[in-house]
Amino acid sequence: YPLVWLIGASFKPNAEIFASPGFYPDSPTLSGYVKGWQTSTPYTFGRFFLNSFLIILPKMIGTAISCTLVAYGFARFDFPLKKLFFSSVIAILVLPNVVTRIPQYILFRDLGWLDSYLPLWVPSALAGDAFFVFMLVQFLRGIPGDMEEAARVDGANSMQTLIYIVVPMLAPALVSVCLFQFMWTMNDFLGPLIYLSSVDKYPVSLALKLSIDTTEAFDWNQILAMSTLALAPALIVLIGRASCRERV
Repeated sequence: YPLVWLIGASFKPNAEIFASPGFYPDSPTLSGYVKGWQTSTPYTFGRFFLNSFLIILPKMIGTAISCTLVAYGFARFDFPLKKLFFSSVIAILVLPNVVTRIPQYILFRDLGWLDSYLPLWVPSALAGDAFFVFMLVQFLRGIPGDMEEAARVDGANSMQTLIYIVVPMLAPALVSVCLFQFMWTMNDFLGPLIYLSSVDKYPVSLALKLSIDTTEAFDWNQILAMSTLALAPALIVLIGRASCRERV
């Protein structure tokens, strides 16, 4: 019901939002969408949506590639200190993100990466998301290695085996990885808030905060309208994922 109310309230005049708890607006209007899209900055909400996808797409691609490589190494190869490294991955899973914020900020500041998307991209491209590594390792352990051994007998090296044999079997898990990364990045507020200082680089999560000024006269219909649009990509992805699963 909160989601249904949000959509209905986005079409209400500002004065009607808290006057009636019902879903249907008495005087429907698109002013919330029109004025909210323009924002109080020199940029429209379209710019902020573009910025969000400029962050999301590289993170999804980097996460899928790097976590697959690392998980394949843990699941299929033996090397010195393997158990220690994998234990470190498990330990990172229980380490709160807030603990690493200050060291990461200092590192990226010294590298000169502040006010850029690099602090948001690079950790994911280096398999910095331990949850996805662990998830793919567990998935790989459930896949028999017979086809991989047959590929090696036919002369395929480890990289060819990974690309042509393992990755197609990992497709369901990789879709889940991309889906989770999409939703987490779309909803991320603290990361962009810490590393980005230029308004023209803000994602949707920070742009919504700009809609709420320091006065008491919030234009709630504009905020709710833009919140509805911000939720739309995640809802589309979830519905598309559910449809694919039903077909399978």
